[in-house]
Amino acid sequence: MTASEEQDLTNPDELPPDESWWNSILNDEEKFGTPAEVELLSPRALHPTSGHNNWEYLEILFRNDEIIKLLVTGFNRGGLLVEGQDIHGFVPFSHLVDVPLSLDEEGRKDIFRKYTGNSISLKIIEFDREDERIVLSERAAQAGKGKRKAIFENIQPGDIVWGTVTNVTNFGAFIDLGGVEGLIHVSELSWGRVEHPAEIVCIGQVIEALVLSVTKENSHVALSYKRLESNPWDKILEIYSPGDVVTAKITSLTKYGAFARLKEGVEGLIHISSIPLPNNAKELEKYLVKDQCVQVRILHVDAEKKRIGLSLAS
Repeated sequence: MTASEEQDLTNPDELPPDESWWNSILNDEEKFGTPAEVELLSPRALHPTSGHNNWEYLEILFRNDEIIKLLVTGFNRGGLLVEGQDIHGFVPFSHLVDVPLSLDEEGRKDIFRKYTGNSISLKIIEFDREDERIVLSERAAQAGKGKRKAIFENIQPGDIVWGTVTNVTNFGAFIDLGGVEGLIHVSELSWGRVEHPAEIVCIGQVIEALVLSVTKENSHVALSYKRLESNPWDKILEIYSPGDVVTAKITSLTKYGAFARLKEGVEGLIHISSIPLPNNAKELEKYLVKDQCVQVRILHVDAEKKRIGLSLAS
């Protein structure tokens, strides 16, 4: 990487996510729910991450990247509750090997019930003694003992890594790096506007990503997909000028117009006031549709605010 590219990683406007951001994501995926939402094999598993853990022992397991077998004692809509001697924890559904991520909630419950009462091999991927939280992964255990530790000994910000997309949510995409899962936040998927990460990546896809930050203490790896390419907004004024007519693809329709993506990946807005609807098309949806290719005229470009005004070319 060049010096300028390294500096870009610490741009105040594009800092990697901090721990509060990570915690909000984990809380969204790993909520335990109320007791009424939990199905249990045994009543004592109701509070699986508090009170019964041998924290010194668990820290050794976590630091050594050990594989352990635990009994599945119950589940909620977010995943499995597991326990063993001196350990009670939680396995998010996205970290289970045999749970297709495309399943709806009822489909997940059916599979969770099949897990319940069985022992599975797991690794600790989240160890937070202060918050009394233990999160485990069946998927990480597939990589073998010590793999996570080896990855964290070698990975650092600025590295380019390969991984497989294991889950796509509304806030980003999880990437398996071979025993460690990294996260590409939705804001790091494209230089253009992204309505949902599934527009950019899909489960099972093998991709390259840039490492933004690494927190070894809790196994967090923040990644970027978009920064493998230069920011098109930096040179947008060299590419387009008001009056240019170019091809664009409609990406979404709103009450105030249509967004269209240019070939560089950036999007502009065709305001509804500039769209002459035919007499037989009273609604915008009957005149323009998503993925339709249209000719547009550049009206104005604001690189600083990342905005492009467009109109349909006659």
